[in-house]
Amino acid sequence: MLSVPEARERILDGVFPLPAEVVALTDACGRVSAAPVISRLSNPPADVSSMDGYAVRAADLSAQGTRLSCIGSAPAGHPFAGQVGPGECVRIFTGAVVPTGADAILIQENAQAEGKSVTTTTTLASGTYIRRKGQDFAEGQDIIPAGRRLSARDIGLAAAANHPWLQVTRRPRVAIAATGDELLLPGSGLGTGQIANSNTPMLAALLLAAGAEPVMLPVLRDDMADLATLERMVDGVDMLLTAGGASVGSHDLVRRGLEQVGLKTDFWKIAMRPGRPLMYGHLGRLPFIGLPGNPVAAFVCSVVFVLPALRRMAGLAMPVMPPEHAVLGADVPENDRRMDHLRARLDHDGNGRLVATPFPVQDSAMLHVLAESAALVLRAPNAPPAKAGDPCEIIRIDRVLE
Repeated sequence: MLSVPEARERILDGVFPLPAEVVALTDACGRVSAAPVISRLSNPPADVSSMDGYAVRAADLSAQGTRLSCIGSAPAGHPFAGQVGPGECVRIFTGAVVPTGADAILIQENAQAEGKSVTTTTTLASGTYIRRKGQDFAEGQDIIPAGRRLSARDIGLAAAANHPWLQVTRRPRVAIAATGDELLLPGSGLGTGQIANSNTPMLAALLLAAGAEPVMLPVLRDDMADLATLERMVDGVDMLLTAGGASVGSHDLVRRGLEQVGLKTDFWKIAMRPGRPLMYGHLGRLPFIGLPGNPVAAFVCSVVFVLPALRRMAGLAMPVMPPEHAVLGADVPENDRRMDHLRARLDHDGNGRLVATPFPVQDSAMLHVLAESAALVLRAPNAPPAKAGDPCEIIRIDRVLE
């Protein structure tokens, strides 16, 4: 069986960034930048006031008292057209362009205005309360790198740099097919031996949150002919996921069924719990990941393998997110030769440390435990027993899509 890191690297070696497309700025949040964003202007575009008050010449002010003549007004968006000379000032507001001749802002709290006369005993250094041209960024500056998942903050930055459109990586389209005679749509009348198909909606939700476009295919029956129809249902997608049928039972037919229509299997089975019967290969040029049928195993394998592949396809610079650190909230026994991913609650102790407490039952079909979990505690193959309070590594599944 392959190790988890080796299996993940082999999957990542077989997927590539998708082409770019141009989208409206308002549609770009959560997408991945396909090219650097270069500023079209400087911000601010001129020296501007950071406060309401008066634009003055710092050399005119004296601690013994100064009387200035107010010669005009400069609201934001309406620059004063004249020049500030000795003994003069201009009423100014936040964001307004500093008039020619002025080199400081006297805030209104430190000034007394009587008609067109302004008095103060405050002195100022040149540049006080002035935001210089290009203080935030300069025209032609690379302000957002390629390969970044764009946040609301990035959208604001691009807008300030005068970009109405952005170049982003196309969203991956991922086909999902659950397999099994026992599966019915949620809400169906379930007979003996039948269960609701939880994998397809769960995986679709995970993919949608990760920025992909899920394509939900019909449930495939445990029949070689039914599985062979997959080849005709995946035109135009960028990845194929199946859930179930990947183990060694006589009804686990996914690998054999797809190999009949051209699947080239790269590997099958990994040293991981939950999720040992994971398959990876290519159906023509289409990357294929066969997930286990147990829903918790399908979710965990998607976090460990599918999401990094989607990040690579999206062009993100770091497809594999490093684990975070915590301390154990309970004792855990020694591990066997498989890497363990223990579902766990997260809390903070009195010292502010992050505490991961694994659930006592780790069955790979228990979705309620998964829904209550915030993290996966990583246990290396053959790890010795560990005590509560010992350090551990975790994957934050409550933040896995950030």
